[in-house]
Amino acid sequence: VKMEPLVKAAVDCVEDGRTQFVPERFTKTYTGWMDNIRDWCISRQIWWGHRIPVWYCDDCGEMSASRTDLTVCPKCGSAHIHQDEDALDTWFSSALWPFSTMGWPDKTPLLKQFYPTSVLVTGYDIIFFWVARMLIMGMEFMHEIPFDKVFIHGLVRDSQGRKMSKSLGNGIDPLEVIDQYGADTLRFMLITGNTPGNDMRFYWERVEATRNFANKIWNASRFALMNMEGYDANAKLAPYTLADKWILSRLQHTAKSVTEMLEKFELGEAGRMIYDFIWGEVCDWYIELAKPRLYNKENAEERATAQHVLATVLTSAMQLLHPYMPFITEEIYQCLPHEAESIMISKWPEADEALMDDEVERLMGAIMESIKAIRNMRAEVNVPPGKKVPATMLAAADLKDGIEANAGYIHLMGAISELTVLADNAAKPENAMAAVVAGIEVYLPLAGLIDVEKENARLNKELAAIDKELSRVEGKLGNAGFLAKAPEAVIEKEKAKAEELNGKKAAINERLEYLKTL
Repeated sequence: VKMEPLVKAAVDCVEDGRTQFVPERFTKTYTGWMDNIRDWCISRQIWWGHRIPVWYCDDCGEMSASRTDLTVCPKCGSAHIHQDEDALDTWFSSALWPFSTMGWPDKTPLLKQFYPTSVLVTGYDIIFFWVARMLIMGMEFMHEIPFDKVFIHGLVRDSQGRKMSKSLGNGIDPLEVIDQYGADTLRFMLITGNTPGNDMRFYWERVEATRNFANKIWNASRFALMNMEGYDANAKLAPYTLADKWILSRLQHTAKSVTEMLEKFELGEAGRMIYDFIWGEVCDWYIELAKPRLYNKENAEERATAQHVLATVLTSAMQLLHPYMPFITEEIYQCLPHEAESIMISKWPEADEALMDDEVERLMGAIMESIKAIRNMRAEVNVPPGKKVPATMLAAADLKDGIEANAGYIHLMGAISELTVLADNAAKPENAMAAVVAGIEVYLPLAGLIDVEKENARLNKELAAIDKELSRVEGKLGNAGFLAKAPEAVIEKEKAKAEELNGKKAAINERLEYLKTL
């Protein structure tokens, strides 16, 4: 095929922006190929493909191309003719795909509806083989571009960064991954594992982490559904709590940001936002904060409100997640209160600006950060999970009232027995553990926090184990025979171990001295 007369229209439509590459840098790859194009040999010796529609006459040597199969030579009338044994190049056939599959050359309703289409998704390794040829054929035969956007993704490589190949034996069968972890897990991992146009490495650890995400969604949804008993979409609701307003505001921001990212083809970033919202905000915080109201069957309005907000948030979250995880989201959607027959044809969540509230998000964010600080301080000194302790907070003026009004969240999530909220210019409590978060200082009094006797016993036991191990290591390092025979790397490793053990020993001794002051 003589290519020079064909390429101009296919180059012009990219250079004038009718067809755009995402990421844009691949435009140069495309135009570079087209500027250096050669004539195209389209015959191939392969088993599968369109057979070349050319017949040869064995008597007169005439060569004839035909739309219909020939039985006699058009020139001499001989029946001794045979069709060319070769097939068309795979990419020649594929280049015709956007219109040949929809009734072309007839002007069918299907062709009218789907040509041109919107987005072609493909890998960078076949920009010339497939994308360029489709643009060439589309402009030549349809006189119109075949697609508006070309979204380029990278290749999936093995964990060492090598291309998967039969010769290396490093290929991964997606059906085996699906059997073990599910199709949703594989889809989410692959879609969120890279940025547009860049290769990604396949790690089994990432597959397992995504499977854990799917399990988290399933368990959270099961909990919600178990507490939907008596749900009535028209029930009278109580005023929204801070947690209700916060999660609804976060839902609007998430829907807005995810939509923007998808429109920019930032699929990985959109997936990360959905992941953070479902796991980090819905599961870890809102469901936990809503539990007391969901369990409280005495107050019907409060329970109905928690049910309503949870159903709203979960339904929208499943709709946002659906393109990534189609199966689990459909299953959960069908069990939640819903309108559409399938989640696939339900309305995409649109952000409601009336529900966005930056002040609510700031206050709730400060409360959540203070709860995290309390949990970290408790863990640092090994406070038993069931033991409740008092806490004091010094809060910025614009947060103080909000924290006092919602102290129940801190009691519930931080295992606090008594909470004192002071203005941020008040005197700081003495002999207390402290943490500073946005607009708040958090203090836990040490005296009630630690069982000094138990902590002494635990630390002395740990110290004895360290002394024993240190004695063994120092014995090795003091042995002239070991130092003479052992490889340098082994000796260095033992020296590093001795240094680490001495550091731990010093820290424990310092802690034991401190406990004497309590």
